[in-house]
Amino acid sequence: MAKKNNSTLNFSGVNAAIIMDGNGRWAKKNTLNVTSGHERGVEVVRKIVESAAKAKLESLSLYAFSTENWSRPKKEILGITKLIISAIKSQLPELIQQEVRLNFFGDYASFGSQVEQAINKAEESTAFKAPSLKLNIALGYGGRADILQATKSMLIDIEEGELSAESISNETIFQYLKAPIEELDLLIRTGGDHRISNFLLYHLAYTEIQFIDTLWPDFSEEEFEMCLKEFLKTERRFGKRTL
Repeated sequence: MAKKNNSTLNFSGVNAAIIMDGNGRWAKKNTLNVTSGHERGVEVVRKIVESAAKAKLESLSLYAFSTENWSRPKKEILGITKLIISAIKSQLPELIQQEVRLNFFGDYASFGSQVEQAINKAEESTAFKAPSLKLNIALGYGGRADILQATKSMLIDIEEGELSAESISNETIFQYLKAPIEELDLLIRTGGDHRISNFLLYHLAYTEIQFIDTLWPDFSEEEFEMCLKEFLKTERRFGKRTL
């Protein structure tokens, strides 16, 4: 639970997520190619991760590439693939120094063996038992696809006698989902759109959602802190009536 201690904000136990939207529009606004927008977005990720660790968040999950994004032009996807590899290599030393545990989820194998190898190395290098922050990157991820694969896996286990239908609970379903979190406390979406775009669908039942007009490449540590402070003001009732 988030706590306020004098002037220091402590969000220990809070699981936050961000839909990082607006790279392409930022690039267009600044008369740049879309790859430049993604490169700028990667720099913002570095700053926000550092801020999240300082705020002592339990986890930060970032929506980097959705299943629907595969419909984008091949040139853009190729640029994103190269950027993923270079971003992991360049930012890994800093993540290790900060003791941030890195975890990727989704169909990232579709990006090719180089991306998969870079991800495996990064996850192995940051497998801290008591990390300062759990950083989860959704890559080639879709909430519906995640629920579908979890359902199929449970049915297979039921057929094989490893699981009974009567024993299935919310905790069971979370175990079968690829996303490495359970309940999500705060979701921030930049870029001005008011939708969740197939992200962490099962996890959003009681999530506080903030829609921000700022394009992701312009999103600052100060604005991120404002979002966290706004979350701190929220009275979370979980369907209960308060008098």
